[in-house]
Amino acid sequence: MNTKPTLTRPGLAAITLAATLSAFIAIGLFAAVTGLFQREGAPFELMVAAERACAEHVFVSERENCVRVHLESSHARRLASR
Repeated sequence: MNTKPTLTRPGLAAITLAATLSAFIAIGLFAAVTGLFQREGAPFELMVAAERACAEHVFVSERENCVRVHLESSHARRLASR
């Protein structure tokens, strides 16, 4: 009687199938996230451009309002160009 427990090893085909499936899932997730960023544009670039355009405003409330208006106008221009 053997008192040492041993686990059965999966076959080479099962390991290969699992690795291939996980690679396809990872590639699919990366492609989906990349597609979302490309479809939605570059919001961080728009935010930086709006912050630079509104840098002359001293008060935070005026600057936030300016950024909001700038982002809305750039969003409207993007929708009109489609």
